[in-house]
Amino acid sequence: MKKDVRKGFENYRGDKRFKADDYIQYVPVAAHLGLGFIGVKARHSFRERLAVAATSSIVMAAMVNTAKYTIGEARPDNGRRNSFPSGHTATAFMGAELVRSEYGNVYGAGAYVLATGVAVLRIYNDRHWLNDVIGGAGFGILSARIGYWLLPVERKLFHWDNNGPAVTALPSYNPIDHSFSLSVAATF
Repeated sequence: MKKDVRKGFENYRGDKRFKADDYIQYVPVAAHLGLGFIGVKARHSFRERLAVAATSSIVMAAMVNTAKYTIGEARPDNGRRNSFPSGHTATAFMGAELVRSEYGNVYGAGAYVLATGVAVLRIYNDRHWLNDVIGGAGFGILSARIGYWLLPVERKLFHWDNNGPAVTALPSYNPIDHSFSLSVAATF
């Protein structure tokens, strides 16, 4: 089956490549972080969206890279043994699920269309097999869900349940060179 899909794309593509997937993969994650700034109602604050995106990205990278180098499936284009799962697809679908979870199904549908486009381009560009992108999509969606599941733990860990932003300033004096400095920390 996967070789038939590759052959179909090969017949359609010829020797042309379209490398937009290297960049488009990040658009859903950027949308997850940025839609709130243009007036779209977000479920969480920017700080929490950032924490969820960072946690999801770390989880996704760990799972995808562990699978890539444990399974060792050969890529269709060059035979390197790191094809399954597709990291580009995992990144795009993680972002799509983050958008859907944060902003609802309408915005999520747009993000999933972009993520699906990344998956198709990975096959079109002969970088992955069909099963690689399906696996990448699954890893990406699971990573986003884990990011949201861990948000309550991060709230407690970082004491984010306090109300409002806080700013702390700590002045210091160095008697050796008679200089002053000021360290400022802000939470938002």
